[in-house]
Amino acid sequence: MGVTHIVLFQFKSSASPGAINDISRRMLALKDDCIHPTSKKPYIKSASGGTDNSPEGIQNGITHAFVVEFESTEDRDYYVNDDPAHDEFKKLAGKVLEKAQVIDFIDGVFKL
Repeated sequence: MGVTHIVLFQFKSSASPGAINDISRRMLALKDDCIHPTSKKPYIKSASGGTDNSPEGIQNGITHAFVVEFESTEDRDYYVNDDPAHDEFKKLAGKVLEKAQVIDFIDGVFKL
């Protein structure tokens, strides 16, 4: 069963618009940059994201959201723990991020 991986960013106040756009572009590019070690092919099913536009006012500093979908928990686990492209991205993003939040779920599964 597929895994949905939600990533939320709050950028440092010192981050330039160019740096924010660069990290956002790189986040979405991981769909093509992350290559499975066995198949040697991209393994992220889909990636989307954008700037918050909610009128609710409860973002708590979060300005950008991304949704990444994986075919399996194994693919998600490789991405989180071992993928060199993702590791490099995290290093770059860490320079301009104030906070990152991540939550993953399998659609329809509500047990802990």
